[in-house]
Amino acid sequence: MPLQGHINPMLELANVLHHKGFSITIIHTQFNSLNPTTHPHFTFHSIPVELSRTEASTNDVMAFILLLNVKCFEPFSECLARLLSDDDQEPVACLISDLLFSFTQHVAENHKLARILLRTSAASSFVAYAAFPLLLEKGYLPIQESRLEEPVLELPPFKVKDLPVLKTKDPQKYYEAVSGLKKAVEASCGIIFNTFEDLEGNSLATIRQEFNTPIFPIGPLHKCFPANTSSSSNLLSQDQSCIPWLNTQAPQSVIYVSFGSIATINETLFLEIAWGLANSNQPFLWVVRPGLVHGSEWIEPLPSGFIKALNGRGQIVKWAPQKNVLAHQAVGVFWTHNGWNSTLESICEGVPMICMPCLSDQMANARYVSHVWKVGLQLEHGVDRKEIERTIRKIMAEKEGEEIRDRILMLMEKAKICIKQGGSSYQSLDGFVKYILSQFAIQSQRQ
Repeated sequence: MPLQGHINPMLELANVLHHKGFSITIIHTQFNSLNPTTHPHFTFHSIPVELSRTEASTNDVMAFILLLNVKCFEPFSECLARLLSDDDQEPVACLISDLLFSFTQHVAENHKLARILLRTSAASSFVAYAAFPLLLEKGYLPIQESRLEEPVLELPPFKVKDLPVLKTKDPQKYYEAVSGLKKAVEASCGIIFNTFEDLEGNSLATIRQEFNTPIFPIGPLHKCFPANTSSSSNLLSQDQSCIPWLNTQAPQSVIYVSFGSIATINETLFLEIAWGLANSNQPFLWVVRPGLVHGSEWIEPLPSGFIKALNGRGQIVKWAPQKNVLAHQAVGVFWTHNGWNSTLESICEGVPMICMPCLSDQMANARYVSHVWKVGLQLEHGVDRKEIERTIRKIMAEKEGEEIRDRILMLMEKAKICIKQGGSSYQSLDGFVKYILSQFAIQSQRQ
């Protein structure tokens, strides 16, 4: 799936499997195309997918995903057929597809190929998506403004406002697509989750109860392979200048702010964030992606003299090397949109979170961060400068913040243990490798 939050875990999984001895071929569209030179150990095939500028816009993510499922079918099928008929190629053991690419099931069946899904988001939000038919039946969906604070009794710990719903021009198609999720998963040969048992054991148990499909939680994927085999898969150029700046800051003093690769905010909210950060008197590193603010190229809405008045206490960049930033000793808190990659990376480095979910599964992730794992605080009472200051102070200087830090450091240790020999993700990965080989043996017998 050619979106940053989906590309990263897919390539991390590819690295993990390459490290286990598999050769990797990646089929991708020319939209947000990958740079093969950054991953010389993989073979890349780009398929032509005709999209107009309007169609390629990610303003309506669901419409974009549904369109890709239609437009990719033929070129993907042709590309896979060529690969399978090439006698010079090694035999194909299986097809691993992003869960959102439902069209790949039909293609895999046509070629008698085992198809395994990668769920690039949390197991807990997957449980919510799988419950959509029930939520529609019970009247929780479509979401009504007056019911936002109501608990979803059939799906604790969620409130109605936490349900992972995408704003789209055709909500009916969206509900139909999500409601078909169970069928799609059960038609596959297995599903991989970028998570670990100690983090999402209850959600994984629910999934195992509801689905007959083999489940493989083998995350955190970005920690599962030696660092030197990692290559950048960022669509935006990373500004490395923030690392020397972080080197000059006191330990655990910096607020790192990033709202991911898709979310957009209005100018009013942008200015409240700016003044909240400035008034907190804490140093901050703020990622303002070009196009983050509606109607602006970059940081033009900031008042004249704003940056100068900070006197070096604030650093604003267009994109940051996030894993390196979160691992830096100067970073004390991560103000995040709670995309799953960002949430997992923060947990793995023991950095408490301030949660400001913007869309889709981010709502569900934020609920778990703030109310289940209790490793962050959610901005639930409006995002104005005073609320921002109060939340920063609470997490960085008060008793509640200390307790949050203790809890996330414990989760960080569990994340380290799960990928070591004998750990839950280590064993799950081992089982997954054996499973691929067994599926391949069955395929070979059929052919």
